[in-house]
Amino acid sequence: MLYALGRWCFRMRRRVVLVWFGILVLLGGLAGLLHTGFNEEFEIPGTPSQVALDQLYMTFPEVAGTRATMVIVPPEGTTVDSPGFRALVENELDRLDDLEVVDTVASPYDDLIDGLINDDRSAALVNLTLTVDPVEVTDEELQPLLDIADKIEADLPAGSQVAMGGDAFAVEIPGLSITEVFGVIVALIVLLVTLGSAIAAGMPIVTALWGVGASSLLMLAATGVMTISSTTPILSVMLGLAVGIDYALFILTRHREQLGEGLDAEESAARSLATAGSAIVFAGITCIIALVGLAVARIPFLTVMGVFAAIGVGLAVLIAMTILPAFMGFAGERLRPRARKTRAQKSRGRRAEDEPSEMPQRAEPKRAGRGFLGTWVHWAITWPWLTVIVIVVALGALSVPGKDLQLSLPNPGQNSIGSPERETYDLTAEKFGPGYNGPLIVTAEIIQSTDPLGLMDDLKREVESVPGVKLVALATPNPNADTGFIQVIPETAPDDPATTELVEHIRELQPRWEEQYGVPTAVTGMTAVQIDISTRLAQALLPFGIFVVGLSLVLLTMVFRSIAIPIKTALGYLLSVGSAFGATVIVFHHGIGMQVINLEQPQAVVSFYPILLMGILFGLAMDYEVFLVARMREEYMHGADAESAIRLGFVGSGKVVIATASIMVAVFAFFVPEGMGAIKAIAFGLAIGVTVDAFIVRMTLVPAVMKLLGDKAWWIPKWLDERLPTFDVEGDAMTRMVNLQDWGSGRAVRVEGFAPHTPASGNLCAPIDLDVPHGDVLVVQSDRRRRLPLLYALAGRLRGTVGTAKVLGRLLPEQSAQVRRQVALIDGSTAEDLRADLERALRRHTPMIVIDAADALPTADDRDALADLLAGRLGDDEQPTVVLGVADLDVVEPLITTTYHTIELLSDHHRAAELVTAGGQ
Repeated sequence: MLYALGRWCFRMRRRVVLVWFGILVLLGGLAGLLHTGFNEEFEIPGTPSQVALDQLYMTFPEVAGTRATMVIVPPEGTTVDSPGFRALVENELDRLDDLEVVDTVASPYDDLIDGLINDDRSAALVNLTLTVDPVEVTDEELQPLLDIADKIEADLPAGSQVAMGGDAFAVEIPGLSITEVFGVIVALIVLLVTLGSAIAAGMPIVTALWGVGASSLLMLAATGVMTISSTTPILSVMLGLAVGIDYALFILTRHREQLGEGLDAEESAARSLATAGSAIVFAGITCIIALVGLAVARIPFLTVMGVFAAIGVGLAVLIAMTILPAFMGFAGERLRPRARKTRAQKSRGRRAEDEPSEMPQRAEPKRAGRGFLGTWVHWAITWPWLTVIVIVVALGALSVPGKDLQLSLPNPGQNSIGSPERETYDLTAEKFGPGYNGPLIVTAEIIQSTDPLGLMDDLKREVESVPGVKLVALATPNPNADTGFIQVIPETAPDDPATTELVEHIRELQPRWEEQYGVPTAVTGMTAVQIDISTRLAQALLPFGIFVVGLSLVLLTMVFRSIAIPIKTALGYLLSVGSAFGATVIVFHHGIGMQVINLEQPQAVVSFYPILLMGILFGLAMDYEVFLVARMREEYMHGADAESAIRLGFVGSGKVVIATASIMVAVFAFFVPEGMGAIKAIAFGLAIGVTVDAFIVRMTLVPAVMKLLGDKAWWIPKWLDERLPTFDVEGDAMTRMVNLQDWGSGRAVRVEGFAPHTPASGNLCAPIDLDVPHGDVLVVQSDRRRRLPLLYALAGRLRGTVGTAKVLGRLLPEQSAQVRRQVALIDGSTAEDLRADLERALRRHTPMIVIDAADALPTADDRDALADLLAGRLGDDEQPTVVLGVADLDVVEPLITTTYHTIELLSDHHRAAELVTAGGQ
């Protein structure tokens, strides 16, 4: 199918490009109509904190709304209680009350609220509750708050400082910068070096950008019907660029190789898709499954990220399969590399001129050269045990810090230094303590209490006694006295592990409080919600890890027909993931080398970083494994010994693996310096993970392990081999079709050693040989159990076969679908109107008709219809080939008026095919 697709796109190149251009225009129109913007709604329905927060919105909306915080610092040497300063502040607060976006204003001088003025009276907090949803608030709605803060600072005594921030300003929307363009430039340079042609090098860039454009427009349109975070499009662009360039490069490399061997441009494009394209489709499907598999975490925003990343990968595959061969058609002969003579060829040419001889050159065995790649693999496998030990120990050591990975959702403390929200966050932490940036809320259902105020005082004392609590700022019932609200200020920052421990400790005390006071309580607030999300994401790592590792074992067993290779691949993947986690801890948590990636201070990484990196890196690791090991298997299956297969496969595929990995690393790495929020850590982890996986694990560790395994690397139990489905990622089917394209031409049926086959029963009849010209009659005689599988196989309805077979010029089983469309299959024993069935097939110009139970036709009219078919009296077109399945040849022989072929299938063998005249001779 890919072969036919490549040829069609090559020929219909203008139509293909116009269709894809139309798709872009359509998606652009939908995006313009439906786009409503991205938001940062990080929530998981059903978590304890989210349930409590939703309840608080209904029962006590005054304290559950979106919060903003203003920090006021008087001039040095004065306090917030200085004469005149308090009055100025209280007057200025009236401006905030007048803003439409503000619901309530809590003055720092309110005697009912503790903690809004710090201990040395050098700073005050103003808490604001806004009327807008935190995930839907816009910069335009928040700007008046920033303007008011600037005016208040100007009106206060010189030297005063006023900063506006809080939850409403928590999210820093990531975007693209000019830095990311340098990644594309590096990719272009790698393409030029790899492909040796400016035209060829430009094609992967164009196709990748086309795919990124389509996926981005689709995402913009989707914002009108679903919630999509601002991280999702950046992630999709980053991944789409990387895989889009790599997939196109892999196909173009094969195309250029074939053109260099003298193949016609159109034929080369078709074969490139059928061979390299098969590996791309497998790699893409694997990556898509892993990304969609993020849904196993049951976290809505993460599922959306995975789905749209998968759509980006899917579009990259589709465009590589369609637009790329169309571009090949436009370029034509301009992609053909110039012929070069190797040093050996030049030497042989000089010797031939000096010493002419008619002796034929003896074919030399195929062997790997000792260039850069030959030297690489030579050193990797010369001392395989040393290679394995050094790499496993080194990567294991790098992975150890990964156990201390700190996770959190984005908060203003991770935003850029100098931004208003970061300034407020830092000033709050400096003047009041880090816990003020992440207050917790404890709610209580107090509807049964007869003394709500006294109950809230008791609960306040309980909470204040919990280790890790700095103070309780407010403890009050709502106006209906059915819900209690306790605002808790921790001693530690919102992304500090100690704050998570505090939340867990309070939850451990809840059963005792309920027993003692008779009221259920809950911990909520944005900090608690974020902690619950981070916990749920961390808990999802193990099931997702089992999913991706199990998936790799199953898929690679089907691809490589091996037990050892999938296990080795899965273990290598775990080393790559562990190394990426370890490097992230070293740089992001310990700050070692953080200046290199433009990280301002050590910080936690976004909570979905581990699971997202595992999913993406899994897909990319499978790409490199398939590209490299498939070539080794190809050499091994073609007769090379185990070590030679490693060397030849490595040299044959190493160049493209180095190029694709270098492009991946460049694209990811240039998203790191200016990456904001989650993108910086994700891009860094992917750059490290791809570097380790491609260059250390796949290109160094894998050859060494393969050398140690020897022939055992390709062992698989026979029973498992027969039952597993087959993925032809190496294009073996296409190679077989090309090699047999002239075999059996001009014949309706040509088979050698052919038999239907199932894993459970083996061959369903003895292998047969047949040669039936177009328009002839073939009679298969046997009992129904034995003949029916053969008839189904010849009709393209049964893919399980052995031997070599062509029906109507189509190779079985590779082209079973095409055979099935050209062959009519009729059960004579159950046909209600055989003549109508035959006439219908002839009207469709069906070139071959298979009729089973031709000796058991139920009516005389059916026998007459069969006789008319065999005599050529049913249609005016060319006589079709007819295959009859019978138990008794004598019943149908009188109906056959021409020479026919017959074969009898017996219990464990068959009677050789015979050509029989109309008279039975």
